[in-house]
Amino acid sequence: MSEARTTTTYREALREALRAALRADERVFLMGEDVGRYGGSFAVSKGLLAEFGEERVRDTPLSESAFVGAGIGAALGGLRPIVEIMTCNFSLLALDQILNNAATLCHMSGGQFPVPLVIRMSTGAGRQLAAQHSHSFEGWYAHIPGLRILAPATLADARGMLGSALHCPDPVLIFEHIALLTLEGELAAEAGDVDIRHAAVRRTGRDITVVTYGASLHKCLEAASELGREGIELEVIDLRTLRPLDDETIMGSVRRTHRLLVVDEGWRSGSLAAEVGMRAVEQAFFELDAPIARVCTEEVPVPYPRHLEDAALPSVARIAAEARRLVSRVP
Repeated sequence: MSEARTTTTYREALREALRAALRADERVFLMGEDVGRYGGSFAVSKGLLAEFGEERVRDTPLSESAFVGAGIGAALGGLRPIVEIMTCNFSLLALDQILNNAATLCHMSGGQFPVPLVIRMSTGAGRQLAAQHSHSFEGWYAHIPGLRILAPATLADARGMLGSALHCPDPVLIFEHIALLTLEGELAAEAGDVDIRHAAVRRTGRDITVVTYGASLHKCLEAASELGREGIELEVIDLRTLRPLDDETIMGSVRRTHRLLVVDEGWRSGSLAAEVGMRAVEQAFFELDAPIARVCTEEVPVPYPRHLEDAALPSVARIAAEARRLVSRVP
């Protein structure tokens, strides 16, 4: 008997995850700028204030450092705060709290003071929000020990990662790609917590391993479908968790396909793509039949005009072209 499924969107899946978390545990509360009366800057928390009240859904002053610090204190005090930062560029105003407090207190106290804090923020480009609101900083945060970094790319992960994150004793940052908010599809009616330890193979193939995350997953799957009609098979891996990386899944795929392409919406220099590629060199170098390739955002502040924004970001065409180039190299 097939399980019941419902049609929903990424935005609605995020909202249902929040609702389920607030219902399941009285220690859980949501706070951030405009999460209450306004319903969230992207309408993710719309309706939750009326359902749960001001003690559980709290509007904050426009001070990221202050309300992230309050979240850290609440976590230390035994609560399970969910802090929303509108877009990831604003998280830089709370970087001291995230890096020097949330990520370090458990280690510096010898495990006596875990910080079970969840910080949600929008990330990525593709909506013409210009250079100050189109960043992809998840790779930066994945550099920091003490944090767990999640990037839900599917409806199931949008629905299920929050619950799993709230069970984690460490601070968890969830990067929700702004271009996915209107993504629509079917989701199991009983969808719940998901695995946040392992990457997922979203499409199997024999010719090239493509490693990606977030909104770029859907571009990679589209490129894989296009190339499949040409007889080129891409194996597409959704990282899902950016720290810690699931090396086993990545290297297992590289050992099958013998080629690696990494697609990352971050800038190329110092990118998460560079980290994945270097790990492949360290762990599977003699399995490679071609140099590792990357498709990243161009090394410019993300432009506002649509045609320039599209040109700067990884695209289906660029992914497909790089994959063709890789398979043309004869070992």
